[in-house]
Amino acid sequence: MLLLDRGPSLGRFAPLPKGNGMNGAKARTNGALPATNGAALSDDNLKRIATARERFAAGADTVQGVRPEILMSWYRCREEYEVDPHLERAPAAAEGSVHSMGHDVVFAELGGSAACAAGEVEGLDGLVTVADCDGRVLASWGSRRLLHLAADSNLAAWSLWAERTSGTNGMGTSLESQRPVLVRGPEHWCQNFDPWTCAGVAVRDVVTHEPLAVLNVSCWRTPPPDAVVPWLSRVAAATEAKLRQRARHTGTLLAAAFADARLPSATPLAAVDTAGKVVLANSEAAVLIGTPADTPAYAPAQRWTPQVPGVPELVRWVTERARQDPRWRGSTRVYVPFLGTPLSVAVRPVLTGTQVIGALLALGSADGSDAGGAHVGVPDVGVPDAGASPGRPAPRRCLLHTSPSPRDLTICRTLSSPCEKNLPRRSPPSIRP
Repeated sequence: MLLLDRGPSLGRFAPLPKGNGMNGAKARTNGALPATNGAALSDDNLKRIATARERFAAGADTVQGVRPEILMSWYRCREEYEVDPHLERAPAAAEGSVHSMGHDVVFAELGGSAACAAGEVEGLDGLVTVADCDGRVLASWGSRRLLHLAADSNLAAWSLWAERTSGTNGMGTSLESQRPVLVRGPEHWCQNFDPWTCAGVAVRDVVTHEPLAVLNVSCWRTPPPDAVVPWLSRVAAATEAKLRQRARHTGTLLAAAFADARLPSATPLAAVDTAGKVVLANSEAAVLIGTPADTPAYAPAQRWTPQVPGVPELVRWVTERARQDPRWRGSTRVYVPFLGTPLSVAVRPVLTGTQVIGALLALGSADGSDAGGAHVGVPDVGVPDAGASPGRPAPRRCLLHTSPSPRDLTICRTLSSPCEKNLPRRSPPSIRP
């Protein structure tokens, strides 16, 4: 067990508010979190942190004088990602990621803010970068001197600064965190990045809370101005506020799709967003999934959490499938705790243009007669199997209503096997006050 000494702390934030599992109580976004200043470290502190990093990289489980968020990052780098602490340069970014329109909007917003950073943050002599949700740097802004220095570490476009590849750093660690992150000198996992002090914040999807992009400021051999972290927070908050407006509009579109569904009036029907939260459910569905009936929740923070644990996983699978084929629809079974038994459910994705914004779930129905397009099955979600041994997950079945394509079978096989390859070799660290 790792015992973390909090030591001198920078950027310590108030705990996130506890939400109500039923009503989707509001949670703070990255940009709304308070931030503290004091980025400068004394020479003694720098030496102490560097020594702690060396001991931790060598396998020590107890180090002192390191902030908890940094030590947790070091743990991921050592135990999960196996990042070489002697890495000299960030690796090149790979091609192939497909971004949604939401990502593109955020990239444009952050790019505009990054280009104006020098005028908005007094005394800033830093490199401002925008990276995508995978940690791939898209663009950098700064003086010619800083751009040249950054090139030595590959802190530039077409490079990859995810924590899993480049260790603890402002961009990659922000993507792993729900709050702004400051990484100073030897707090970087890779010692060759020690001359830099980096502050970053991730902008997250207000529905799924997955990261969309990250904005980062890096300073060479000098602490950033005190105004940097508050500036990052404001930019993230402003960007997420625009995403929230868009998400509320998609909530009204989901409610409209619910009203237009051509199903018998007694059919249990619910409209859910891409995170599996309920926007609207009729009385027949509400009693099954444990939400209020006929109560629309347009804004993401007001949406209802269904008391059917398999719904979020089902909707994630459906969202990815519908992005490949907008005319796709399917059916499966979900385990309903209220009934104590699996229940069939017909699934119809809801799109605006080519963007998947959620789905309609018709419980107790397998024909999905109101949806057009190819009808392919979905892996069963949360359905107990009579042949499962105690303590061992039951295999999921895939119900196919047409001849499956190779890709459909691949998806079903993938979801049928528990994934254990990413489990850490040691227990995660516990924080002792």
